[in-house]
Amino acid sequence: MREISRLKTALHEAEAVVIGAGAGLSAAAGYDYGGARFSALFGDFERVYGFHDMYEGGFYPFPSREEFWAYWSRYILCNRYCPPPKRTYETLLALVKDKDYFVITTNVDHCFIRAGFEKERLFYTQGDFGLFQCSLPCHRKTYDNEAAVREMAEKQRDRKIPHGLIPRCPVCGREMTVNLRSDDRFVEDEGWHAACERYIAFLGARKDSRILFLELGVGYNTPGIIKYPFQRMTAQNKRATYACVDPAATCPDRIASRSVLVRRDADEALSLLLQ
Repeated sequence: MREISRLKTALHEAEAVVIGAGAGLSAAAGYDYGGARFSALFGDFERVYGFHDMYEGGFYPFPSREEFWAYWSRYILCNRYCPPPKRTYETLLALVKDKDYFVITTNVDHCFIRAGFEKERLFYTQGDFGLFQCSLPCHRKTYDNEAAVREMAEKQRDRKIPHGLIPRCPVCGREMTVNLRSDDRFVEDEGWHAACERYIAFLGARKDSRILFLELGVGYNTPGIIKYPFQRMTAQNKRATYACVDPAATCPDRIASRSVLVRRDADEALSLLLQ
């Protein structure tokens, strides 16, 4: 509990809070990609194709596009449009809603928006399950996919959607894809660039302030987006504090005296902070 107490003090004293959220935060909120949740939602795919978690299924070479989109529409529906089992994000909002905060996240499930965080204070760096883009792409625009995803999920039979529901680009007619960063075809649309500019401006205006860099559930898949920049900015600003909430939390020696390492599940840690 000592580290929880230290983090509570750092949060109270901070003039600004920069939240960096990774997959571990959504996992703590109940978005488990494997186990019982996977079997309940994708048991038919598991039995036929032999993969055992949603992430693995996302790379499976399905024999038809109808099967591909049956899987992906269900994947998007349960992780983007169905609420997470726990109120982890709402707890986080209760902790920072009265602070000067900004969020950068590699998550693509839009849980921050659904929990009530202000859109202007969010930067989703890696895309959004709720958006389609041209698979080429022939133009730099994204499209809301909720209606299409719900129709595909509702009308699929035997792990296939009707052929006519395969999403097509309204400009060139090619098949659409989900707006997720995986290669150089990822579309950074106007909204992405506007959010990036707001994040840079937020950091620039507060670079000498008493900042809490609060890292939640960030691993080492893409440490150059959140983890390493947070640690570097903490080292550069002697008034800053770096907090890492993760069961495997660590920090560099150079900022150890100004770091708080909470080796707990994020949902548990945030709940304790709110008490």
